[in-house]
Amino acid sequence: MAKSYKELMNDITTFVFDVDGVLTDGSVLVTNEGEMLRTMNIRDGYAMKAAIESGYHVCIISGGSNEGVRIRLRNLGISDIHLGTPDKVKTFNKYIESHNIKPENVLYMGDDIPDFHVMKLTGLPTCPQDASPEIKKICRYISHVKGGRGAVRDVIEQVMKVQGKWMEYFNGQHD
Repeated sequence: MAKSYKELMNDITTFVFDVDGVLTDGSVLVTNEGEMLRTMNIRDGYAMKAAIESGYHVCIISGGSNEGVRIRLRNLGISDIHLGTPDKVKTFNKYIESHNIKPENVLYMGDDIPDFHVMKLTGLPTCPQDASPEIKKICRYISHVKGGRGAVRDVIEQVMKVQGKWMEYFNGQHD
């Protein structure tokens, strides 16, 4: 019998996230100068920071490339940021090899076709509530929250709760 997604969460040591449609709602505001602005959820950022400070690996793999996104993610303490990535599978494989991570210990959250093949390599493929039907079909967990609206917080909080680390982190008086 296959493990439930909650049982799979016990084995997670690493979170990998796409950006557009996962950390953002997929919308882009284009300025007159051609700059593309995105909105990210503060609670998602807080949860990623909590995960890092609790010893989890957090990696970003995105086809999009935006320096503002890179700066925001670095400010949260994320050092493994791969933007402008045409081949997510290749980037993922290099990442887990260089960090000695087993694919079954990875939770990957993606939302659309460019994430499809890499998600199938991970122990716990997940997606926001508004992901494409093709992605939903391969996910072991579909968040009740839309991309850019707390879906990342949802999966991190659940993993940390299953592993008994969520309130442990906050009992350390982090704000």
